[in-house]
Parts: sequence; C-alpha cells; structure tokens
Amino acid sequence: MRYSVLRHFGTPTVILALLCANYPAVGRENPERLESNVFAPAIVIGFVGGLVRHNNDVHSEVQLATRLRNAYPSSVHVIMFENRRGVQARREIMRLLDVNHDGTLSPGEKLDARIAIYGHSWGASETVTLARALGKEGIPVLLTIQVDSIAKLGENDESIPANVAQAVNFYQRRGLLQGRQRIRAADASRTQILGNFQFDYKTNTVNCEGYPWYARFFMRPHLEIESDPSVWRQVERLIRSKLDPPVARGTT
Repeated sequence: MRYSVLRHFGTPTVILALLCANYPAVGRENPERLESNVFAPAIVIGFVGGLVRHNNDVHSEVQLATRLRNAYPSSVHVIMFENRRGVQARREIMRLLDVNHDGTLSPGEKLDARIAIYGHSWGASETVTLARALGKEGIPVLLTIQVDSIAKLGENDESIPANVAQAVNFYQRRGLLQGRQRIRAADASRTQILGNFQFDYKTNTVNCEGYPWYARFFMRPHLEIESDPSVWRQVERLIRSKLDPPVARGTT
C-alpha cells in the first residue's frame, strides 16, 4: 500500500500510529539463528545536528533519548552521537549485535537486529548514511526518522536504502535552513515510506529557549521543528512501536 504526502501544520496527528499498527516490527523468529538462544537487545541510535554535542539536553533529540533510556533501562540500548560520528555508531552497533563475542557477525546475528535510527538536520542526513552502511553489511534496519534533514557534503539523504523497513520524514520550508521535502525508497517493494510531513511555524511559533540568539535569529524555523513537542511525540511513538513493551520497574 502506498501513502500520499500529508501536509500537517503544527498540531499533533495520529496517522503515524495507524500506519505502524498495520506494519508490525520484525519478530524474534529467525530460522537462520543456530548458534544460541541469546538475542541482542533492541538498538536506538540518535544523531544531533550541526556542531551540537551528543549530550546537550537543550535539544529534543537528546531529551527523547533520555526518556527512552528511562523507559527501557535494560532491554534497549539508546545511544546518541554527534553527526560526525557515524563510523563510531556503526562500530557500536556491530559490537552490540555480536552476542557470542567472537568478533564477527553471523547471518543469524545480523538478521536478529532490531534497529531504529533518528536525527535532526545533519543528524538526519547521517541517519540515512548509517542505514546505508549497515545495509552493505547485510544488517536490516526497522525504522529511520528524519527531522528537517539537511544533506551533508557527499551524503544522499533522499534515497532510503532497501535494508530499511520503514522511513518517515518531517520537514519545514521557511528560513535559511529548510529540510528535505521528500524521501523515497530505493526499492519500494522492501521499504515503506510512511510519509513526508510538512510543519509550518509562521503562525504557530514554538519556544526555542536555550538556543544562542544568532541561531534563533537566522534559522528559527529550523529550530522550531527541532523544539516542537508534537513532532517529537510522533517520533517517540514510532520508535516505541518497534520495541517490546517496557517492563514495569520492580517486576521480574
């Protein structure tokens, strides 16, 4: 099934949850797993934009990572990276997937991967680049999420590689920095594009407190989509749809 572009201006939408409900996460049944009954935890990788530090909690993508870590303290690895650290992110994923610690990934270990990747600005561009690098290793990705994606030099943030099951793009088109309007599947038979969702902050302004004055002056809409709670609620909902339900604290 194909979905047309939805233009959405500044208010929460539930359509992504409905789409996810019809496209379940990859399960644990893997006929190629022969070596053990130990499975790698789910992995969520986030990339910050620009020159932002990975732990700068002014930024919504960092705040989301903290919420996910608190909700899934043992069952999910949630790791933030600067957008220039894509190689390190790939190495960390390979390490986490190597459940028998033999230094190589078997076909079973690769197919057991449950990975979601998200990012803002240059971090969104790095999201696609990391997914593409994992695809060259034969590692599937459940979900990529781009928020106001700005392509880095030498990177293609438009074409979603075939190892990605689902992808979604949130963007705005005002100011000096304007996000990519459209992403597409390199292989539409293998990747579902959930949509390209436009936000507009001309009349629905968002508080960007904590950002430098010059950033607020020159690229405010780019910061508003990064700071928009309605965007990040949808991002979080999508990621959680790919994870097992969190275990209540104090239960065994």
